[in-house]
Amino acid sequence: MEMIAERGLEKLTMAALGLEVGMSSGHLLYYFHSKDELLLRTLEWSEGRLGTERGRLLVRAAPARERLDAYVGLYVPDGHRDPHWTLWLEVWNRSKSAASDADARERQAAIEGAWHRDLVALLAEGISHGEFRPVDPDRFAARLRALLDGFSIHVAIGLRGTGREQVMAYVGEFLDESLALPAVVEG
Repeated sequence: MEMIAERGLEKLTMAALGLEVGMSSGHLLYYFHSKDELLLRTLEWSEGRLGTERGRLLVRAAPARERLDAYVGLYVPDGHRDPHWTLWLEVWNRSKSAASDADARERQAAIEGAWHRDLVALLAEGISHGEFRPVDPDRFAARLRALLDGFSIHVAIGLRGTGREQVMAYVGEFLDESLALPAVVEG
């Protein structure tokens, strides 16, 4: 992850990584079998750390909307060339090839599934406590994650006009419009 952050993924070769960690590229290949496996295992490691942080954010004593904003903040890249998102994009890109095996795709699906389950649970809690208007939590989570993925790609590749702050504002507006309880009219 440090090499991706410092130099970018395009300069991450097995030889360069081997030099960085003090072993041969052959030794790395012995443990990881391929660059694809190395990247996926690095992603799983990074996601494990994010999963722990996400878990802490979601169980704290705070309103559901505040925790939802924290979830979004953890999801959206920190900026252009965010190393985690750079890695995600590369793993996604490599998974579409015929050489990518079913096990690798299942492992990616497991990562996605953890984010989805946590979001569904948070939405269901917010609805049950009367903080959010009633929506289908699973369907809303799928739509929100698609929105977050699209915006996150824009942030990660540095698309002009879609910096992290702008994206966070757009997503906040979407959540306000989609989950706010109807106004009570006093008569």
